Amino acid sequence: MAPEERNKENSKLGRSPKYMLIQRFAKLFFGCLAAVTSGMMYAVYLSTYHERKFWFSSRQELEREITFQGDSAIYYSFYKELLKAPSFERGVYELTHNNKTVSLKTINAVQQMTLYPELIASVLYQASGSEEVIEPVYFYIGIVFGLQGIYVTALFVTSWVMSGTWLAGMLTVAWFIINRTDTTRIDYSIPSRENWALPYFACQVAALTGYLKKNLNCSAEKFCYLLVSASTYTFMMMWEYSHYLLFLQAVSLFLLDSFALAQSEKVHEVYKIYMFSLFLGYLLQFENSALLVSPLLSLVAALMLSKYLQMNVKKGTFVSRMLKIMYIYLVLTVTLTLNLLLKMFVPHKENEHLLKFLEIKLGLNTTKNFTMNWLLCQESLQAPSQDFFLRLTQSSLLPFYILVLIICLFSVTQVIFRRICGEPLKETVKLEDGRIGERPEIVYHVIHTILLGSLAMCLEGMKYLWTPYVCMLAAFGVCSPELWMTLFKWLRLKAVHPILLALILSMAVPTIIGFSLWKEFFPRIMTELSELQEFYDPDTVELMTWIKRQAPVAAVFAGSPQLMGVIKLCTGWMVSSLPLYNDDDLLKRNENIYQIYSKRSAEDIYKILTSYKANFLIIEDSICNEVGPVRGCRVKDLLDIANGHVVCEEGDSYAYSKYGRFCHEIKMNYSPYVNYFTRVYWNRSYFVYRINTVISFQS
Repeated sequence: MAPEERNKENSKLGRSPKYMLIQRFAKLFFGCLAAVTSGMMYAVYLSTYHERKFWFSSRQELEREITFQGDSAIYYSFYKELLKAPSFERGVYELTHNNKTVSLKTINAVQQMTLYPELIASVLYQASGSEEVIEPVYFYIGIVFGLQGIYVTALFVTSWVMSGTWLAGMLTVAWFIINRTDTTRIDYSIPSRENWALPYFACQVAALTGYLKKNLNCSAEKFCYLLVSASTYTFMMMWEYSHYLLFLQAVSLFLLDSFALAQSEKVHEVYKIYMFSLFLGYLLQFENSALLVSPLLSLVAALMLSKYLQMNVKKGTFVSRMLKIMYIYLVLTVTLTLNLLLKMFVPHKENEHLLKFLEIKLGLNTTKNFTMNWLLCQESLQAPSQDFFLRLTQSSLLPFYILVLIICLFSVTQVIFRRICGEPLKETVKLEDGRIGERPEIVYHVIHTILLGSLAMCLEGMKYLWTPYVCMLAAFGVCSPELWMTLFKWLRLKAVHPILLALILSMAVPTIIGFSLWKEFFPRIMTELSELQEFYDPDTVELMTWIKRQAPVAAVFAGSPQLMGVIKLCTGWMVSSLPLYNDDDLLKRNENIYQIYSKRSAEDIYKILTSYKANFLIIEDSICNEVGPVRGCRVKDLLDIANGHVVCEEGDSYAYSKYGRFCHEIKMNYSPYVNYFTRVYWNRSYFVYRINTVISFQS
């Protein structure tokens, strides 16, 4: 209620302003304490689980580094290089002019791989004097776990701000941890960019939620505005795909403003924050052209232009009325036109493969291209499985989320209909009104979660963005008396006083949910923490040890991109490819080097490898003899399709080529394979061959 009404109510109940101040302070203090404690406990939980899973404290450095797989290994390797550099400035220079990672290629690793988290971590490690206190790897993963604690705290605060009770925050955290498999990838990819970036986005969403609220006092509004500004820019610097997620947020705010459900001035202040963050990010990310051609910039520019036209046209005129009617159409048209113009005049190559992938994913095109088909086969880029929905249902999250979303969506629809009919919004929405859809922060979250959910239904990897907000929205709903009151208004309850029942349910329902979750899942979590798991890969350890002892310092290794990332981290040797998918040249390299698992001649493979100045070739038995659950998604199947080595007869597909599969044939040690390659090391998982500089023709 409004401050004047609150004061009148307090005077009726005989409460002094001092009493109310103490009550509000106590509520704020204990809520903040619960939020911070939840974040700290989650960070400790992650650290304990990580130790139990990998036995990190009892491992040698090489064995610890092998736990970083794929792109995670590359990110951590650059963190190591920064710490080894004689000075921070020299380390940054070597990363921006890096010619010691990929053969025949000089890259700006900071820009191409978004290494700002590693820059910050190395500065903090050296500036804090932690060299004598903690090992670099513990400092690095400690920062990431700490950020995950901030992530959980931000979700707690968002749910608390929306519902008015920190009980909702506690329930949010409980659901987040119980559904950890679907809320975060921290378990198996610690250095990934989203683990660094999403905590800042969660802080931005929490601040934006407070900023959109009605009747916010001036100091709180300024604080929320500054926090939105800082977290938006930081989020954009931490993750190369951040502008796509901010685009979805901008669309949500655009729809919110189009139906006049929020203060237009506030929404356009957020647009200015987007614009400032984009241009500052463009400058500090070495003139990253991907930000200039991003849909976020085009949308924000169109929105600001439309706002300018509305402000400069005299109200009440025919043109003014037409602008209001055609506002959404105008914005969409200008956005598309501006984006096309920018792509025509701004040279860019970044993320073009994303557009090709979307064309194929949506069925607009077909291809035999190895890279595109390999991406389509990745689990994270396929539709979510039934197990995902089953897990959310078993934790009671999905049923309550659907209930809350339906109530909020119907209430928002009612409000939009009233606005179209010309009815103004109330300045203050009371509990007895039962109009939860008139709160702008609620409308924003409803639109945002629908957009994220739509993407999550198409791509399983998007669930890591959607599920945390499912936890937050469901917890807010069951703890909000306004939501229950909205439902009772529709049902027209008369037997029981609806306000009293709404207050009771907003406390009883989350309490019952909390106790049931505690009874069912707390023992599982404690068992998970008490069990000692073992992650040990002796074959990879032996391979890395052999490379460090036997391979020449100037050697270049070729093999699968995932293995090349581990070799770069553990040995520092140069490689011919990397597990990165945002660069056309690297994607082409990966496809070419994967030909070692295709049905091509020894001469063809030799020419490919020598074109990248490779000295050693590593064959992985797990890829060569892969038996995948989906036959058409094995690497060798995709290569056969791309190379035209597949013959279809009577509905069945057969691989055909006059050459045998290279990874099998080379192990036989007969000509012509021994003419080009000499085996120098092998174990159960890996076969290492030296690429002969002088071809010896043996019979």
